[in-house]
Amino acid sequence: MKRPIRATTGVCAAAVALLALTAAARPAVFMQTSGGLWEVSRADGGRRNICIADPAVLSQYEHLRSNCSREIIRDQQSRTEVHYTCTGGAFGQSNVQLITPRSLRIETQGISNNAPFHYVLQARRIGNC
Repeated sequence: MKRPIRATTGVCAAAVALLALTAAARPAVFMQTSGGLWEVSRADGGRRNICIADPAVLSQYEHLRSNCSREIIRDQQSRTEVHYTCTGGAFGQSNVQLITPRSLRIETQGISNNAPFHYVLQARRIGNC
């Protein structure tokens, strides 16, 4: 027995619309990057390698392991500004600049553990996880 053509077409149209909506919600900077092993360096010499599926989480670096919601404030081809809030009252705002698809500059500030933070990070993709 064959399925009606309209039902199949409707499902496909819904899937395409969902993919378009997901792509539109992701900033242009992160559309040009990919997950993998990233090396994140701080100006004070601190360095850390992390494996991430989506580089957009780097915009909330101070709260990587927290449950946070992100709001895109500005979205340009090579820069994005993200504001995020996390459970427990933590929050932050990050300006992410795309240097290359494998290199980002992240200036971030906010509140973590009831104290302010502000620093600049260099992140570069160094391989697969």
